[in-house]
Amino acid sequence: MTFSRKIFTPVRETENPLRRAWGLEGKFVVGYSGNLGRAHEFETILDAARRLWDETRIIFVVIGGGHMIEEFSRQAKQLHLDRHFRFLPYQDQATLNYSLGVPNLHWISLKPELEGLIVPSKFYSIAAVARPMVVIAANAGELASLVARHQCGFVIEPGDSAALADLLTRLAHDSSSLPEMGNAARKMLDVHFSRRQAFDKWQGVLDKVSTEQAVTC
Repeated sequence: MTFSRKIFTPVRETENPLRRAWGLEGKFVVGYSGNLGRAHEFETILDAARRLWDETRIIFVVIGGGHMIEEFSRQAKQLHLDRHFRFLPYQDQATLNYSLGVPNLHWISLKPELEGLIVPSKFYSIAAVARPMVVIAANAGELASLVARHQCGFVIEPGDSAALADLLTRLAHDSSSLPEMGNAARKMLDVHFSRRQAFDKWQGVLDKVSTEQAVTC
């Protein structure tokens, strides 16, 4: 997976017009951006929000769509969590860089049984705008390994909403560590996931296949 430097670039919170337009100034924003489908779970984030009932400064902004988005919104309303959640549609390309830059912290989820099969592409676009992330996935999975190795966020096991609520409470009151994590995420992409590196890896695979075929001929 590679990313476009032209589309995705870091934007400072104070220079992001969407935070003001969406009434998020002074809030600690936990964001989700993209497709919420069958590979993802939202129960952990939903129960964490329930535990954070009195934390009015924390807002969950969900941008996008997908198979599970309507059910997520319905359950949030059923639990009377409307004041904590805002559901917004997919953003067009002209504002995508800004919308990705709105959250102080992004969350990504992946069901443990799908580890090794997919890596959510949003991981790379979040990192490209230098935002830290909390990954709700298996500790031994690839997402968790990337976050731990590059120190660009946090890992929460699916279902551990108490740990997630505690983490978000701490970060909402002291977010000083997040900019460094966001910068580490961007550095990870620049060093390990550029288009040049992707090309070189593919070239290496093709060269290896070509050599093996020549040997067997």
